[in-house]
Amino acid sequence: MEETKKQFEHVIAVCRDLFAKKLHDYGAAWRIMRPSSVTDQIYIKANRIRSIEVKGVSLIDEGIRPEFIAIVNYGIIGLIQLELGYAEKEDITEERALELYDTYADKALKLMLAKNHDYDEAWRSMRITSYTDLILMKIYRTKQIESLKGDTLVSEGVDANYMDMINYAVFGLIKLEFGE
Repeated sequence: MEETKKQFEHVIAVCRDLFAKKLHDYGAAWRIMRPSSVTDQIYIKANRIRSIEVKGVSLIDEGIRPEFIAIVNYGIIGLIQLELGYAEKEDITEERALELYDTYADKALKLMLAKNHDYDEAWRSMRITSYTDLILMKIYRTKQIESLKGDTLVSEGVDANYMDMINYAVFGLIKLEFGE
């Protein structure tokens, strides 16, 4: 499990590096996105991964790795938006955005470690295509919860679904980088 923690931290560092670079280039323009738009953006990324998996080829010279990275980063953006609400304009500094990123990346790591303990690293026996399907299922659940305006009977909220999407994407990235 220590190896999983190290791999998770490595993958998150890769995602954070891209997030920081885009934050430099674009600022926190994503602050205007409502959570439902973040969910749709994650859907686009997950759907592209599934399309590449099914077709076996991509016409755009980018594979599934950048899409999993985007799912991690949009998942964290979604959690930030749920906490702060969306803004009418960019309203936080790069430093604050990175601080929030680190907070949610750490929460995702802690959740993964707890679930990994209980499930005994079952994710390592799964196929990457299963992570894609689980992310898509979580997106559809999230859309339903958003349609219900969060008024669920027994289900976890949007935040829990974003956390799970982040962790499934991290698992995909670990498998892509470190192999089976």
